[in-house]
Amino acid sequence: MAGLTEAQVQDRIREEAKKALASGEVSAVVGWTSTRFEDKTKPYFAETEAECDLLVWNKYCINGTGKFALDDRYPEKKIAIIARGCDSRALNRMLRDKQLKRENLYIIGVVCDGKENAVCEGCQHKNPLTYDVLIGEPVEEQMNAERFKEIEAFEKLTPDQRYEYWAKQYDKCIHCYACRNACPACNCVECYADQYRTGWQGKAADREQNQVYGLTRAFHVGDRCIECGECERVCPMNLPIMRQTKKMLKDINDLFGDYECGLPDDAMPVLGTYKLEDPDEFM
Repeated sequence: MAGLTEAQVQDRIREEAKKALASGEVSAVVGWTSTRFEDKTKPYFAETEAECDLLVWNKYCINGTGKFALDDRYPEKKIAIIARGCDSRALNRMLRDKQLKRENLYIIGVVCDGKENAVCEGCQHKNPLTYDVLIGEPVEEQMNAERFKEIEAFEKLTPDQRYEYWAKQYDKCIHCYACRNACPACNCVECYADQYRTGWQGKAADREQNQVYGLTRAFHVGDRCIECGECERVCPMNLPIMRQTKKMLKDINDLFGDYECGLPDDAMPVLGTYKLEDPDEFM
């Protein structure tokens, strides 16, 4: 953390959290707190100034905080979110999807130097992109030249090899939907997988239905993925879900140019837009 120690950042987080609650405009502050395990933290909702002293900042703060804003879509007061770069992208995604209103959020941005999480190695946004108050000195950000290195290697496999790989992966899926529940881009009020309609989506945890679910979800979030890796982190069966989603992102970048989701702009997801004058013959 440029300019501030870990302890100083933690003190600033607690200070800003207390200020937010003391203002009377905020009902809770979402961050992290310690557990009985030294190398683990958990999401925490501080609702009083005294509870803010339980908020922590260390290398084990790996849970995403953004999606917790959906726990109360229509709050009487603002919800304060402690947000790193990935968390701010999550909030931007949900704001763009009209699942949240900006006036209902108070964002405490924190410059992040990475956590004990594999996905942090390829992070392109260590600075929060959207915030009301910023903790830490912004750092220079650089594009990750190896963003799709793993996918490029995977693409060299034959179609049969790729199919067999994914078939074995989805044999392990137990349909727990943890990936969906943790993903900021999976923010529909009602998920199609929860709808009981004949021929819509089978509930059996078998290869066929697991593949249908996995591929449907990949296309649903493909151009809306913020690359936070929460889906893969929470999967109890260790499915390499991000490899599938990053393949979608690589294809999008190859077809439409440099593209990232969750940035503070009004750009529509590329798979969610079209032009009436589309020149393709099949249209």
